[in-house]
Amino acid sequence: MGFGAKLGLLFIAVAVGFFFAPIAESAVASIDLGSESLKVAVVNLKPGQSPISIAINEMSKRKSPSIVAFHSGNRLLGEEAAGITARYPDKVFSQVRDMIGKPYGHVKSFLDSQYLPFDLVEDARGSVGIRVDSGGPVYSPEELLAMVLSYATGLAESHAKVPVKDVVISVPPYFGQAERKGVVQAAQLAGINVLALINEHAGAALQYGIDKDFSNESRHVIIYDMGASSTYAALVYFSAYNTKEFGKTVSVNQFQVKDVRWSPDLGGQTMEFRLVEYFADEFNKQLGNGVDVRKSPKAMAKLKKQVKRTKEILSANTVAPISVESLYDDVDFRSTISREKFEELCADLWEQSLVPVKEVLKHSGLKMDEIYAVELIGGATRVPKLQAMLQEFLGRKDLDKHLDADEAIALGASLHAANLSDGIKLNRKLGMVDGSSYGFLLEFDGPEFTNDEKIDLQLVPRMKKLPSKMFRSIKHNKDFEVSLSYENANDLPPGTSSTKFAQFFISGLTEASEKYSTRNISAPIKASLHFSLSRSAIISLDRAEAVIEITEWVEVPKKNVTVDTNSTNTLNSSSEASPESSSFDSNGNSSAEGDAKNSKSTAEEQLNTEVTTEKVLKKKTFRVPLKVVDKFTGSGKVLSKDSFSEAKLRLEELDKKDAERRRTAELKNNLEEYIYSTREKLEDSSELATVSTEQERQSFGEKLSEAQDWLYTDGEDASASEFKERLDSLKAIGDPIFFRLSELKERPVACEYARIYLDELQKIVSNWEKNKSWLPKDRIDEVLMEAEKVKTWLNEKETLQKGTPNTEAPAFTSSEVYVKVSKLQDKVASVNRIPKPKPKIEKPPKEESQNKENTTDSLNSTSEKESASEEQSSSQSDQSTKEAEAKPNNTGDEITDSHDEL
Repeated sequence: MGFGAKLGLLFIAVAVGFFFAPIAESAVASIDLGSESLKVAVVNLKPGQSPISIAINEMSKRKSPSIVAFHSGNRLLGEEAAGITARYPDKVFSQVRDMIGKPYGHVKSFLDSQYLPFDLVEDARGSVGIRVDSGGPVYSPEELLAMVLSYATGLAESHAKVPVKDVVISVPPYFGQAERKGVVQAAQLAGINVLALINEHAGAALQYGIDKDFSNESRHVIIYDMGASSTYAALVYFSAYNTKEFGKTVSVNQFQVKDVRWSPDLGGQTMEFRLVEYFADEFNKQLGNGVDVRKSPKAMAKLKKQVKRTKEILSANTVAPISVESLYDDVDFRSTISREKFEELCADLWEQSLVPVKEVLKHSGLKMDEIYAVELIGGATRVPKLQAMLQEFLGRKDLDKHLDADEAIALGASLHAANLSDGIKLNRKLGMVDGSSYGFLLEFDGPEFTNDEKIDLQLVPRMKKLPSKMFRSIKHNKDFEVSLSYENANDLPPGTSSTKFAQFFISGLTEASEKYSTRNISAPIKASLHFSLSRSAIISLDRAEAVIEITEWVEVPKKNVTVDTNSTNTLNSSSEASPESSSFDSNGNSSAEGDAKNSKSTAEEQLNTEVTTEKVLKKKTFRVPLKVVDKFTGSGKVLSKDSFSEAKLRLEELDKKDAERRRTAELKNNLEEYIYSTREKLEDSSELATVSTEQERQSFGEKLSEAQDWLYTDGEDASASEFKERLDSLKAIGDPIFFRLSELKERPVACEYARIYLDELQKIVSNWEKNKSWLPKDRIDEVLMEAEKVKTWLNEKETLQKGTPNTEAPAFTSSEVYVKVSKLQDKVASVNRIPKPKPKIEKPPKEESQNKENTTDSLNSTSEKESASEEQSSSQSDQSTKEAEAKPNNTGDEITDSHDEL
């Protein structure tokens, strides 16, 4: 079967349109979480919709900004937050993903290099906190990321039209333990159930392999991704193996991630900031007077926004312009740059971009001609110079671009989400084996450990398959500490300064050792530690236990026992009693058997009384659970239980406030729309004059003007209830007028419909009398009576309406007419459904009764007559049987077979 069977493949069942799921509607999603933007893919089971698709945001875009903003007491997310970036750069928080699990100093240095003027504080963990307003609340990166993830799931739910709580989130392969735990905790704050974190390259590999067949040829593929902030290259081996399904041999595709290497600080942003610095210098020279535009956060926010567009233009053109109005001190900035100049500014980056590919090839030992394809994903791979460098290094004329550069990871991750979900089953299979990007070491520490015992032990080798379980044992009898660290000190997650990422205190071992010290301990006491490496590549210490082996003398029955010979002989002689001499009791039991049983019982009693015991050594193993206490401190530590609870409450309050804000905005828009549309109708519609008085229209117009004035003055900051109250008061005046106008048109139509149906009913009744004579006359009369009532009611109402002015409430409404007709139609339908009764058919008597009478007479004849005519009767019987078989049944209901009576 190949490596798939040995490694326990995770099957991704996917396909184009073949879904098997529960009756209840279900949907799962994936979030491709980038440093600047995010994409959301949804697996939805609703009929008529694409099973896997990208969710669009409020601006109908497939990619959304992963940013949060706080302005005027409101929280803004996504496109709404992006809209105020240039005006309020200190209130719009981006790069949130890359703050998770990082120390304060690293985050501050990074944000300063991005010209982001955030108000940062250092929290108790040594991590960063972001103050959103002067003197306002301080949010942790986990809280801000929870807001972003909540926004993403909101897009998924809006797209799927059903709740979405099960999500797979993609992360870069270089994310370490602190980052991964932080992302999961942020998702928990957002109320999201994380099915798994998936490495970005694994998501892309799923999308690459799902529609291909590797049964004839396996292949090595390099997935090269340059996104906004980082670059990596992953070597993936695609193959297939045969297995049995429903008795048939089928081929199943599979892939295994062999290696992945990265440059965490090289991405599209790196190129953009070369342009930012270039244009900043140019503007400073243009402005003169020693002014440095870099010191103005607003100016830099504007410049960065335009530079991004300029870089995109350069990917398709050799020259690109840049134009920023009022860049600084009301001075506009305009310039141009050539692609050649851009490539010159980034000259050192092109060689760096090849490093991940070179390292993957170096560590794998493969040559370029053994690589089937190099697939490019990520927005920055569109840069022509980067593609040219890759072509030159790889020695290929064309690069592989079969995957969507922006959406491949999100779509592949959604396949993983569908596979892990309980509510969705997909059809096509693709085995997936990803590995841990880092190796982990285990170190023991305690008062009685020797230096040799403190040596780091490898717990998880690099690229260990996910998920996995492992355990380690150590001979020790005192409480101790154990820590986990990264295997390679030169290859740590970005911003990480220490190799250690977890530390635990194991207690209870000393107590257990003392408790069993009086027993005969046969082997050194051990502490056994059980670890798990999850699908999300997060390692955890699940439990610890003391393993104590003791040897004790215990009494057991002797195997060889001497018994009374006479008893044995008695038993044997009784058992061998002759059957011929045995007697039986009233129940049919042999007395000899009873004697044998009694003798056997007596012998067994003698055996029991004479059994002796002996003492033997017996080994027992005791497993005593040990207490595990997390002792790790530092910026890589997740939020404490109390901090998590406080953060959860704050986010819930923000959610409520956002919901109220959206409701207020909706009601305000409804009021504004009603005022403008109603005023237009009053001014332009001459028909309103027929259903309202001049005074009524004038008064209504004044109310509308009053509401409009209030809307743009005192109502600017009004609450949702105030907007609703204003709207309801206007509708109380306007709705009766517009209702009278609509009834003026709809009521005659309804009356005409009723009269047509009443005429048609006469034809229906005539048809019943002609073709359905079985219908009960009383039911038909009931229908005719009901029709007459409707006709009378309609005549009376129409007469009354003629005497009612159009400016007053109508005497009757069109809906009342339709209700009357509908009830009449129901009566007609109930009568029309009465089925025709089936005719009663009486079955004639069967021929069998006559045959039975003849048979009785025959049996009463004398025996002499039977003897004399025996031969003749036999001959006649054979002939009669043949005639009966050939003769048709007279009754026509059933055929009488001569065998029926047997």
